Amino acid sequence: MGALSGLFVVDLSRVLAGPWASMQLADLGAEVVKIERPGMGDETRSWGPPWFVEATGEARESAYYLSCNRNKRSLTVDFTRPEGQAIIRRLVQRADVLIENFKVGGLAPYGLDDASLRPLNPRLIYCSITGFGQQGPYAGRPGYDFLIQAMGGLMSITGRADGEPGAGPQKVGVALTDILTGLYATIGILAALYRREQTGLGQYLDLALLDVQIAALANQAMNYLVSGKPPKRLGNAHPNIVPYQDFPAADGDFIIAVGNDAQFARLAEALGRPEWARDVRFSSNAARVAHRAELVASIAAITQTQPRSAWLARLMAAGVPCGPINDLEEVFADPQVRHRGMAFTMFRDTGFVPQVASPLRLSATPVEYRRAPPRLGEDTDAILAELGYDALDIQRLKEQGVV
Repeated sequence: MGALSGLFVVDLSRVLAGPWASMQLADLGAEVVKIERPGMGDETRSWGPPWFVEATGEARESAYYLSCNRNKRSLTVDFTRPEGQAIIRRLVQRADVLIENFKVGGLAPYGLDDASLRPLNPRLIYCSITGFGQQGPYAGRPGYDFLIQAMGGLMSITGRADGEPGAGPQKVGVALTDILTGLYATIGILAALYRREQTGLGQYLDLALLDVQIAALANQAMNYLVSGKPPKRLGNAHPNIVPYQDFPAADGDFIIAVGNDAQFARLAEALGRPEWARDVRFSSNAARVAHRAELVASIAAITQTQPRSAWLARLMAAGVPCGPINDLEEVFADPQVRHRGMAFTMFRDTGFVPQVASPLRLSATPVEYRRAPPRLGEDTDAILAELGYDALDIQRLKEQGVV
């Protein structure tokens, strides 16, 4: 039994932020019904290559879709039709949570907005995810992760510093704002469920990608609010800690991440420069930040004289945080990653589907991997039968193109 076993979630979202939230709930034991458009489904089903091809060779699904849709059932419904709206309402009557990421007001014409559904189920947690939120001058705009990374300041602090080769703003290599919004949505949903235990009533959640991106700037946002100066791009360097970045070895780059003065003293010793720990320019982190360029250049002049493996072995032995810069092949071959089981496969009738494991490790109610990401509409008949539709009803809805 998962921690959220017995929870029923209607997922009207697609692409990444909403599906990421619903997958977290599903991994923790919730039953999630993914609502998809007949014949098309979630847009990400076609976002390839790369493709996962069934063993039979008859069907293919994008890796993108497979990344965020396990442990769900797929129900195809055209909710622009009254018959489709009736199906959604039946689901909502028994639901604990509904997640959607349509544009502001997009579901109201179909009677599927919070105001329309709440009389059917006052206990419902209704979570809306949009680019800019339900109110404000940008509320009506569509929002995409790349756009929000730019508008929310993340790209202004990501990338090589001005004056360096390849300088310029850079997005993060994964849709991080979507992922973070999905996680914040999950937190909000769990908080609302806890509150419902006390009051018996659900509530409405308004999640905006822009809000999440700004909140996730953390120390960089506070650096600006305290100093009044917008932080600049520093490449792989840290704005508040030195040395905390990549350094060249004779055969490639690696990371040194010194977090305190004691670690710096050990680094200086390992580099053959123990006097640095007593040098007023370097003995404290504040001094090292002030003399960043001089110190980094001095360290780089030493590290580039030996291979990466030699430095990693020496620094690890000295208790200095360091590590390689891995590509994904190296990541999944890493012994720690393999020990933690971060890559695994899920079985379905035509073979095995690769997956990345949840990082959650609960001792009493561990994450469960019950169902591989569903094919489009594969659970439609079963779910409709559970809602009280008989075989003739289901056949009629199919013939009319409702499901």
